[in-house]
Amino acid sequence: MEFKYLAKQRCKLPKKISLPQLKKYDVTQKVLESLADTESRAILFSIIKVGKTAMEISIKHRIPLSSVYKKLGELEDLTLIFVDKWKLSDKGRKFKVYKSRISQADVTIKKPEPKINLYPN
Repeated sequence: MEFKYLAKQRCKLPKKISLPQLKKYDVTQKVLESLADTESRAILFSIIKVGKTAMEISIKHRIPLSSVYKKLGELEDLTLIFVDKWKLSDKGRKFKVYKSRISQADVTIKKPEPKINLYPN
C-alpha cells in the first residue's frame, strides 16, 4: 500500500528544469555574469571606497547613462551595491549615491560548480 502512495507522489514531481530556467534563479550564476561583464565590473569596483552617482560613473567610464542605470539596477538586485546616501543638486533634484558592498571577489572554478567568495567592503 505504501509503495503505491510513493509511486503516485513520484508522478507529481515537477518536470526537469531547463538550463535557461536554472540560470534565471541561480544567484551564483548571476553574480558570476556580473563580474564577467566589463561595464558591471568597472562600475562595481569604482564605487568601493567612494560612492558615486550614476552620472559620475557614466562620465568617468564613458558608459551611456542608460546602460549605467541598467547595470546599477542589476547590481542592486544582487545586493552587490547599495544606496549610500542621496545627493541634492543646485536645482533641487535628488540623486542616489551608490557604494559597493564588496571590496574583493575571488572566483574558483571546480566541478560541479564555480565558487565565488565575496569580501565585504
